[in-house]
This record gives sequence, structure tokens and C-alpha cells, in this order.
Amino acid sequence: MERRRKRYSPFDEFFEELGEFMREMFEDMEKEFERLRKRGFHEEFKALEEGPRIYGPYVYGFRITIGPDGVPKVEEFGNVRRIGRKPIVSEEREPLVDVFEEKGEVVVIAELPGVDKDKISCVVSEDKKKLTIKASNEERKYYKELDLPAPVDPGSSKATYKNGVLEVRFKKMPSGEGRGYQLKVE
Repeated sequence: MERRRKRYSPFDEFFEELGEFMREMFEDMEKEFERLRKRGFHEEFKALEEGPRIYGPYVYGFRITIGPDGVPKVEEFGNVRRIGRKPIVSEEREPLVDVFEEKGEVVVIAELPGVDKDKISCVVSEDKKKLTIKASNEERKYYKELDLPAPVDPGSSKATYKNGVLEVRFKKMPSGEGRGYQLKVE
């Protein structure tokens, strides 16, 4: 008896992904109904009368760059992130950030429109290889953790903020030891 090989169709992968999506959707619906059953439908309708929680505008963007090794790199920014296949909206936006190395320095440029410079916090990690940027006011919150290309000297830092753009300059260090360091933004 001869076995026939199944022919490949370009739709096979599509229908497989569609089936997985439908399974996930039905699992989510079952979880939501179970949550409603435990909480009580009456309580849920009371919560709906209060109105939805609003985070403000949805901000999402990406940029594609090609590194020196020729490999494309996709960077996302905004307050919409994807966990699995589901988008999650947070109050904090991830700002668009560039990191450069030039003449023994590491330069970080971040777009933080709409916040005052006294509301910006820049902290270098203990190993001096990470920079955390936080900024907030009543309407906007930004948060970004960056891996720096080399250990930096926090004592040599110069941070300036003008027209919604934060620029931080560090001198490179051969080795990084010590504690985290809070930077002053001018």
C-alpha cells in the first residue's frame, strides 16, 4: 500500500495560527466568565457604571536601524507593549532613545516632551553599565532602562534638557565598581 504525502499549502500556517488565536481567545473568555461568576455580575456592572480607567493617549512607534554588523534592529517606543499576542497599555511611556560612543564618551539622547527638568531622574547602576531614566508630571510618565556600551564614570556626567530632549554625556571608564549614582539634570 502506497502512502500519499500531504501536499503543503501556504494556507496551512495561516489556519494553524488562526486556530491557536481562537483557542487563546476562548481560554481568555472562560477565565473572564469564571472571574465574573466569582465576583458576581452585579458587582461588575457597578464597576462599569464608574467608567473605564483611562491612561490617556495610546502612543506606539518603532524605528528600524542597521547596526555596524549589518543586522537590522527594531526598537519600539510608547506606552503600548505586547506580551505574547496581547497589547498591554501602561501609564509609563518608553521614550525614543539613542546611544552613541564618540571620542572616549558615551552619549545618551532621549526624547521626553512635556516634562520639567526637575521632574527627570537619571540613575547609573552599580556596575556603571546601565542608565535608568524616569520622568513624570501630571499628564505624562516616562521610563527607560538602557544598557550602556561601556562602563562610564558617573562623576564626569553632564546632563542637559532643552526643548523636550535630554542629553547625557559620560566619560568611559576601564572598569566599573561602586554604587549607583544619581545625576543632576541642568
